[in-house]
Amino acid sequence: MALDGIIILDHYGRPIIQSGFRSSTTAYSLLHIDAVNNALQKAERSADVDSVIYVPPSNTANGSSACCHVEVGDLRFLCPVSGDVDPLLAFAFLQTFIDILREYLGTVSAATLRDNFDIVYQLFEETLDSGGHPLTTYSNALRDIVIPPSLLNKLLSVTGTNFNSTINSGFGAGAAVGPFSSPLPWRKTGVRYNNNEIYFDIIEQLKAIVNKNGTVVSSHVHGKIEANAKLSGTPDCSLNFTNPQVLDDCALHPCVRLHRWNRDKMLSFVPPDGRFTLMDYTFSSNPLTSPTPTQQSLPSVMSSRSNLAIPFMIKAIVKLEDSGGSFDVTLTSRYSTHALENIVADINLGAGAGGIRCNVSRGSGGGGFINAGGSRNLDTSGASSGASWSFDAQRTVLRWEIPIVSPSSSWSLHGSFSTGTRAPRPSHAIRVRFDISSHTYSALKVGQLKVTNAKENYKPYKGVRGRSSGEVEWRW
Repeated sequence: MALDGIIILDHYGRPIIQSGFRSSTTAYSLLHIDAVNNALQKAERSADVDSVIYVPPSNTANGSSACCHVEVGDLRFLCPVSGDVDPLLAFAFLQTFIDILREYLGTVSAATLRDNFDIVYQLFEETLDSGGHPLTTYSNALRDIVIPPSLLNKLLSVTGTNFNSTINSGFGAGAAVGPFSSPLPWRKTGVRYNNNEIYFDIIEQLKAIVNKNGTVVSSHVHGKIEANAKLSGTPDCSLNFTNPQVLDDCALHPCVRLHRWNRDKMLSFVPPDGRFTLMDYTFSSNPLTSPTPTQQSLPSVMSSRSNLAIPFMIKAIVKLEDSGGSFDVTLTSRYSTHALENIVADINLGAGAGGIRCNVSRGSGGGGFINAGGSRNLDTSGASSGASWSFDAQRTVLRWEIPIVSPSSSWSLHGSFSTGTRAPRPSHAIRVRFDISSHTYSALKVGQLKVTNAKENYKPYKGVRGRSSGEVEWRW
């Protein structure tokens, strides 16, 4: 299976840059650009457009194809495929290429792509070969071939110095240093740091749906372990957990030794240099105890996984009239030790809604907890102790923002609205997004983190921390 190429469009649907295509038809890429732009024009929202669009052939000699596309900021990445090609391959490569661009350019936007056109085109050539197969996708290997943009590179290019050949020749690090000289594709040779350190972030995200009775209909926790390694030489790391049974559906970085994980549930690996995702997983709040789940029926297997408790509770009272309505929403934290941060609650009031009047107030609880300062007020009429509200008239969405909710405390939003339609139809759900620092839903604990190096003698600084976020749809 092979990919036909990559096209990057700006916010107006105009191509910025594209890779060389395997197809001999010069109009092949234009067909896919037109197909995506036409689909976007017909849709009310860009999110309504299918991720895979069928593209009919331009003539009877050519076969049909499909265009896989993703939106990133003000850009849209297109990957045309033809023949017997799985679209998941195209999306996986697009995501990998976008991550590479973020590492090289920092911010992926139309402006940064135009300023670094030569760098992006070199990445096209190195990550996708002439046959349409993914080639070099490890950033450590790419950095030996395509030098990241920097002020030093620009200054050296003005003076006429060939910086690429200087680095690739192994200057200052021995003759063995150069492109593809390392036996490990994810780690280059000759890495040196004055301060050796490695950090791990355990990040978990909750997505849940709660019915009007407060019962969790469905919940899912996706987690990942992100690492930032700044270690000299070729270190060998071992990381184990005190409760690995909470991990499920694990996806490991290629550097992890699979047999050690299957046998001991230990992450044994030689880390890449810099930031990388060590492992992705899902959290099972009630793991299956039966070794042979095939003996159980599917409903019994699903019911054995209990839903996770939501960190807060919402009580909503909405009264509708012919020309509008009133609402009273109370959010109460269920946690006694951790604060909820960056709370954003969206309520869609329906078509024709307007004339919003709201009042934000803080309830009881949370005594002795210091509130976060520096919060902004989106609307002075709705400001109360850092909390605020705003209304998007175009989307008819009322947004309620609270910088921090202390443990066991509550906040309330009272208000009313009017509508031009005779029967107002607000959405019967409140979508809430939030963050929790120094907390994980799975309570995953690191038992031991060991770093050894046969050729280097140093004791690195090691750190592990956790943080969580969530998106809950609470229905009323």
